[in-house]
Amino acid sequence: MADEMGIFEVMYNCRAMRRLDTKPVPEELLRKLIDAANQAPSGSNAQNARWIVVRDPAIKQKLADLNREGVEGYITPQMGEDGAFGGDGKMARLAKAVLWQMEHMHELPALIVACMEYGREVPDDQAQRGGGSLWPGVQNLLLAARALQLGAAPTTLALRDQSAVREILNMPATMAALALIPVGYPLGKFGPVTRKPIDEIMRFDQWN
Repeated sequence: MADEMGIFEVMYNCRAMRRLDTKPVPEELLRKLIDAANQAPSGSNAQNARWIVVRDPAIKQKLADLNREGVEGYITPQMGEDGAFGGDGKMARLAKAVLWQMEHMHELPALIVACMEYGREVPDDQAQRGGGSLWPGVQNLLLAARALQLGAAPTTLALRDQSAVREILNMPATMAALALIPVGYPLGKFGPVTRKPIDEIMRFDQWN
């Protein structure tokens, strides 16, 4: 069964999946993802993470429009041969996947917006600084999605204008949206991730 994958098998085969099918994801599985995210630890056990699962086509379109602005402002200018995302290498393939997601985001079955409740109004430029407690939950969600054969990959490019996001999602000024995670059944195939060897990234006691 998909949900019986071992934790290490899940982690070592959890590719970022941006090309997703439009096939609906059952509500039961979406709830399961959020429940898994909710098990993550948080600073002082404050449990201030909040999760908005967007399925409404009109709201998805508005978030997709914000994402397009973010992608076009960040990736598109660097798509030339000499740019960071130019050529036909790994970064170029990544950029093409992001651009595919940009074009199809409004069609994807669910957009999960990971938010933090700060209990007070927080300026937009300070919201990310207090979001450290959110990311363990996001990782739990990604691992749970992989175990359930669902594709997912977080992005922040859609969330640069927090005021616009709050209006779209009817959020109070005490909340900020820190990650947007499209979720659906992958069009590509899962496989092992490629990472630097451990001897390159790890030392005992001191670096040198």
